[in-house]
Amino acid sequence: MSAIDLNARASADFSAKLAETTTLLQQAARDYAPLVTGGAARVSQASSLGAEDVVLTHLINALQLHIGIFVLETGMLHPETLALLDRLQATSRTPIEVFTPRNEAVVEFVAREGKDAMYKSIELRKGCCHIRKMEPLERALAGKDAWITGLRREQSGARADVPLIDTSNPERVKINPLANWTWGDVWHFIAANKIDYNPLHDQFFPSIGCAPCTRAISMGEDFRAGRWWWEDEAAKECGLHVNQSSLEKAPA
Repeated sequence: MSAIDLNARASADFSAKLAETTTLLQQAARDYAPLVTGGAARVSQASSLGAEDVVLTHLINALQLHIGIFVLETGMLHPETLALLDRLQATSRTPIEVFTPRNEAVVEFVAREGKDAMYKSIELRKGCCHIRKMEPLERALAGKDAWITGLRREQSGARADVPLIDTSNPERVKINPLANWTWGDVWHFIAANKIDYNPLHDQFFPSIGCAPCTRAISMGEDFRAGRWWWEDEAAKECGLHVNQSSLEKAPA
């Protein structure tokens, strides 16, 4: 059974959610338009090539919005994810920028800690995430005043309060146009628009990251149970989506 067959069930208020998302994307394109004619947009979508992200990329292309799109190619992605990236680059109206980790940092880390360092401790796993995701993200967002993500409140307890517009980081606004969507809404939209998606979703991978840190889940497991499954639930973020205000409130 495909992910579409299993999950495509729109909410009763899906039309209103889609209108909200469309309006938010259009507003972002206006608010963060280039400062000079022909310049780069000051807002970009960060795509992990998961189901939520292909929905957002489809909308950006269909609405012909001047919003950039980038992918962090960590060097550890599944072959299925890389193949989808190739297809997306070939078909997207908006160019897809790809950012990779600095090779010397990866080589040094693996030589020092081993290729399976992520399993040894949370600190080493986060160190790997920093090299492969966080540092490339900094380059991807350089010069941007806002970025767009596929975060949804339903994804996990840690994301239950995700706002449509997150201003907790004074450096850059984070826009989450799908915050109110359900998993069923996502797949309903994919099915209705015949959007190309990662075939790993058909193999019970609802959340897809680097290959060593992602597994399929079983029926009844939490949506993000397949991410860093050997760690405590509270630790399951790589750093890309840590709310700034939460960090400030956290005890030392």
